[in-house]
Amino acid sequence: MSKALLLAAHFFAMNLPVAALAAPFAYVPNEGSATLSVIDTATDNVVAEIPVGKKPRGTVISVDGRVAYVSDQPNNQLVVVDLLARKPSGSIALGESPEGVGISADGRWVAAAVEESNDVVFVDTRSRLVAFVVRVRGKNPEHAVFSPDGKYVFVSAEEGEAVDVIDFAKRAEVAQIAVGARPRGIGFSPDSRTAYVAAENANELYVLDAVNFKVISKIKAGLRSNGVAVHPDGKHVYVSNGGDASVSVLDVGSSSIVATIPVGQRPWNMALTPDGTKLYVACGRSGVVTVIDTVRQVRLADIAVGKLPWGVAIR
Repeated sequence: MSKALLLAAHFFAMNLPVAALAAPFAYVPNEGSATLSVIDTATDNVVAEIPVGKKPRGTVISVDGRVAYVSDQPNNQLVVVDLLARKPSGSIALGESPEGVGISADGRWVAAAVEESNDVVFVDTRSRLVAFVVRVRGKNPEHAVFSPDGKYVFVSAEEGEAVDVIDFAKRAEVAQIAVGARPRGIGFSPDSRTAYVAAENANELYVLDAVNFKVISKIKAGLRSNGVAVHPDGKHVYVSNGGDASVSVLDVGSSSIVATIPVGQRPWNMALTPDGTKLYVACGRSGVVTVIDTVRQVRLADIAVGKLPWGVAIR
């Protein structure tokens, strides 16, 4: 290779996003130990622990893999974490008791569900300022998740037996969809046309028409179903069952549960690697993240993390 080509290749590599240079990291907010565990998904080893606030919960990662945004529930703030330096670099006031957070596909916006005020707070990641706030009808919002096309944010109302729908362009709630008791995790199909919501006290997964805002079907899941993750190809949906210490696998084509995989105690929120080959499940009472091989539908490993892991974020 010529010197010019070598220099060009070096420049290209140096300017690639962090996530493109190697297997991605998985970031695990630990409520009980106030840390963000960093897992190298190539080796499934914890490579760092980053102190974050007092009770970190919802976590999302920037498009370039350089920044994490983490809700800190007791301090009522969104902590900004520099993932290269592996330390917090700032914070943004949100309101009382923030929980789940979502990020738009382009990385421009972070939406944070704020429980006590029944608000969703929208943060502009360019200015790192709150841009606007939308009050939702449902009580005690837990998760706020952008549709992949960025048009809507679906919000699970933990005490409202409903999903609130925010039209992002209108900056307003435009619909509410009734679901089972205590809705929690939300996931979207890749084409944004279908949403999946776990209702914890109903032990069911609700399949929603995300265009016309209505229930398509409901599917029996495990005991205390809560976390939801959708495979990148849209063919399978994973539901964590907090009371069963398991993950249910829904085959979208047949609308049936085709596998149930044992995991650690009180599985909660989850994330898939970008290629969809591994699922990482935060298991709060066990203090581990269970890794699942999604091709063979088997448990690969349990990775010890901090105390009371709440979820997993992978970009």
